[in-house]
Amino acid sequence: MPRTAASAGAAPEALGVARPAPRGPVEAVPRGPFEALGDPVRRRLLELLAGGERPAGALVDALRAETRISQPAVSQHLRVLRDARLVTVRAEGTRRLYAVDDAGLDVVRLWLARFDDPFAQPLDALETEVARGRRARRRATSPREEDAADRTG
Repeated sequence: MPRTAASAGAAPEALGVARPAPRGPVEAVPRGPFEALGDPVRRRLLELLAGGERPAGALVDALRAETRISQPAVSQHLRVLRDARLVTVRAEGTRRLYAVDDAGLDVVRLWLARFDDPFAQPLDALETEVARGRRARRRATSPREEDAADRTG
């Protein structure tokens, strides 16, 4: 059984997972940030927006340079990202400017933080203690070596 937000013990709302009704009888609707990020085109759109706000036309041109995709398809992908609260859009005249929504990405970061390596910090502390032990051993052996050099010299 696949692990979902609900089966992982977290409320779907806490992870920013909205539950809209499907638009059609068979059509699957991305419901939140993770579903939206499941598509490589949408991940690429986020990568393109990582550098800052860009007009929809520039996003279409960038994707068309990499793959065969229509302008309406790009618009649909942008809508899914917007519905998942991963991007924002603002109108400037007739242009639509898209940008990464930091609040939406914070939801993703918070969820991913649960998988941080629990041993990373204790191992860093162990490394520090090992280094201290080496320094202490070097200091303890240094005077004896100096004494031996005094006796032979």
